[in-house]
Amino acid sequence: MVPVNFNPPIAHPLYYIRKGLYRKISLYAPQLSGDLLDFGCGEKPYQSLFTGVNTYTGLDYDSEGHSHTNESIDVYYDGVTIPFEAAHFDSIFTSEVFEHVFTLPNILPELNRVLKIGGKILITCPFAWEEHEAPIDFARYTQFALKDMLEKNGFKVVVTDKNGHFLSALHQLFVLYINDHWIDRVFFFSRFNFFKKIIRQIVVPSMNILFSIVEPILPKSDHFYLNTIIVAQKCS
Repeated sequence: MVPVNFNPPIAHPLYYIRKGLYRKISLYAPQLSGDLLDFGCGEKPYQSLFTGVNTYTGLDYDSEGHSHTNESIDVYYDGVTIPFEAAHFDSIFTSEVFEHVFTLPNILPELNRVLKIGGKILITCPFAWEEHEAPIDFARYTQFALKDMLEKNGFKVVVTDKNGHFLSALHQLFVLYINDHWIDRVFFFSRFNFFKKIIRQIVVPSMNILFSIVEPILPKSDHFYLNTIIVAQKCS
């Protein structure tokens, strides 16, 4: 089962980004099969969605961005070489990781090397998001940058998709600001975190519910969005 923080209810402050990612990964997970590598796995929150794989191996890098305590990492790598032989995996999944890889063009050949010819990689990457896991937050990639880097490293992009649209991205960022910054500053005088929790349990759900009501009737644009989703296939 996917943890609630990664498949959240509408009351969650990260509802629009996390719920959207959950839906997109659920949509494309069936395209991956065989022996799967989860690159930058963390706690493997989406493992249960990959019902068609034989084995699920989690790989991560012990960086200073966040603690890996209580995470489900099978193998650590040195940030340069993935410690598996060539053509070891049938598929690769990597979610919200590429922005934390400073030398991404150097890692893509490694991902290509350990993947079998014809194998697929499912990638999600933030497009509109705040700095996080500081200082290990290096980039925001457009779909065109990702496609260019993948094609230069032996992959063919077969699916390009987006999580969210202009309005949902703006709404999600505004909710994030209200939850993480505004409430604490406005209610700085309160000595009781319980009071702030009550405010959050009223404000955040109200904002999300209201937006869910008006969103269907508002014009949409996908030139600004939350995440890029790509499925690519190793062709060389």
